[in-house]
Amino acid sequence: MQISDVVSTACRVAADVGIPSVCVANFSWDIIYLDYVLAAGPDSRSIVWQIAEDYSSCNFLIRLPGYCPMPAFRNVIDVPLVVRRLYKSKKEVREELGIADNVKLVILNFGGQPSELKLKEEFLPSGWLCLVCGASDTQDLPVNFKKLPKNVYTPDIIAASDCMIGKLGYGSVSEALAYKCPFVFVHRENFNEEPFLRKMVENYQGGIEMSRNDLFSGHWKPYLEQAMSLKPSYVESINGGEVAAQILQEIALGKTHAWDKRSEAKRSCDATVPEYQLQRAIGQEEISIPEWYAKAGNQFGC
Repeated sequence: MQISDVVSTACRVAADVGIPSVCVANFSWDIIYLDYVLAAGPDSRSIVWQIAEDYSSCNFLIRLPGYCPMPAFRNVIDVPLVVRRLYKSKKEVREELGIADNVKLVILNFGGQPSELKLKEEFLPSGWLCLVCGASDTQDLPVNFKKLPKNVYTPDIIAASDCMIGKLGYGSVSEALAYKCPFVFVHRENFNEEPFLRKMVENYQGGIEMSRNDLFSGHWKPYLEQAMSLKPSYVESINGGEVAAQILQEIALGKTHAWDKRSEAKRSCDATVPEYQLQRAIGQEEISIPEWYAKAGNQFGC
């Protein structure tokens, strides 16, 4: 059996050699690449459809919460939120880092990538400390900012923090919601995964948006204060990892599993999700849908 985080070519190769393939994800690359490929010109459109066709050969998708529309997959199993477990308590984390209980703690987390921010002491309100992920060894930080080791176990830090500043990605969103850490997020342009994760964060009162200008200029105080008034309310299951592992084990042992056998009509309808809208460049022309997408949608009016 082949398992991948939505690598489309892996699905095609698995089908060609006659082994089952499974994808585990909250988005697929045909949706992510769509605007970029269109911007490159009509000759590049076939790239998106080839990715979608490769996905259509996948046996089934294990779909994570906060998902984008993924009509290319023929069979779907929805699982709860997948998060990494905690190993240390809030008290243990603070003791190891030498942080007093009365200090307000914010983690600056952009996926562990080095930040372009020139951090200054006045960015933070009095009584706050910022833990910085991905800081370079040569980067000097103000006294109210603290570098985290590159191998730091981020879930423990998120759970021990009063809020987080970062971008909307599945890992950050899932762990912020699971461990009820208010999320101050910065918009990423032209990335079609974001609107769906943002909606999930907002549905559970889990975060607020900070403008890019305010992030770089250090106008953080009002956002941190507002984040402290949030009451993250995610109460759904967070054992998606265990559920997915059980499903994969059963499939590997040859057992059947009751997945959502989607009709062509349902798959075509899945190109849109209620209350969500994919990003599109203004004035960008629409594209034609491949025949295997369009056939059922035209027939049933999806």
